[in-house]
Amino acid sequence: MTFWDHLDVLRGLILRVALVVVAIAVVAFCFKDALFRIVLAPSRPDFVLYDVLNRLHLRMVPGGDAVDFHVTLINTQLAQQFVVHTKAAIGAGLLLASPYVVAELFRFVLPALYATERRYALRCALGGYAMFLLGLLLSYFLIFPLTFRFLGTYQVSADVVNMITLDSYMNTLLTLSFLLGVVFEIPVVCWLLARLGVLTAAPMRRKRRYAYVAILVVAAVITPTSDIFTLLLVSLPMVLLYEAGIFVVARTAPRCESGGGSPSASS
Repeated sequence: MTFWDHLDVLRGLILRVALVVVAIAVVAFCFKDALFRIVLAPSRPDFVLYDVLNRLHLRMVPGGDAVDFHVTLINTQLAQQFVVHTKAAIGAGLLLASPYVVAELFRFVLPALYATERRYALRCALGGYAMFLLGLLLSYFLIFPLTFRFLGTYQVSADVVNMITLDSYMNTLLTLSFLLGVVFEIPVVCWLLARLGVLTAAPMRRKRRYAYVAILVVAAVITPTSDIFTLLLVSLPMVLLYEAGIFVVARTAPRCESGGGSPSASS
């Protein structure tokens, strides 16, 4: 195929993906109540994480009262609720269509790969997708609820009442979820670089202290809020993922050395 033939195929792929995403987004937009039961769940005191924390609190403090909280979400702009509704529907469309998108992208790249490269590409695609979903779930069920509960109930004075805007809530939820999904790709990237012979575990261990500093800097940049609490919540998974990357590289590099090197070399 010529370059223009490949471009035509890519255009068709993008069109199919866009149609699927838009179709799912339209369906999600129509089911507004169900959509926002999920989106707004971390703002309610009966969210699963808060229930677990209350159970732990009651076990540690027998006879005590459950720790409850209430945060009011408000809207301050005329069209903002419609904009947030649309944004949530598009996010749902992208998320629910993501298996199809990954499959289409893999099919597009597949003809250009050798047999061995296809095996590694499949592992990267499946592993990367699974890790992205894991990061997104961690954000939704742990990182964002803890951030929202801490910042939403924090007061410098009892005279100052917290009323969080719906737009701020939605932007923080989407940003944290996407960034945690991207951050969780660290072990997959480390595995791929180790397979290519670019990365080994020894320098990663030696430069661990510098990596931790870099993680704090990156977390400070990508964190949608500027507080130290969220910064630490985002930094901790990144540190654990870096250590997981060292473990993956240490197990992968010897296999590469004994198995003939990088995927391209073995193919």
